[in-house]
Amino acid sequence: MAKILMLFLAGLAVIQIIKPLGWPGLRYRRDAWKLALFGLAVLVVTISLRPD
Repeated sequence: MAKILMLFLAGLAVIQIIKPLGWPGLRYRRDAWKLALFGLAVLVVTISLRPD
């Protein structure tokens, strides 16, 4: 699940760089870092909650 979500967010970041999505907070190309930061946070939470 985490891999699918990371691929989805990476795809959104690439689209954001090519043509901004226009969503609130993602109006400019330079806002792609927000998607990357969100993806990193989701990955950290997923790894933290995963049982050993």
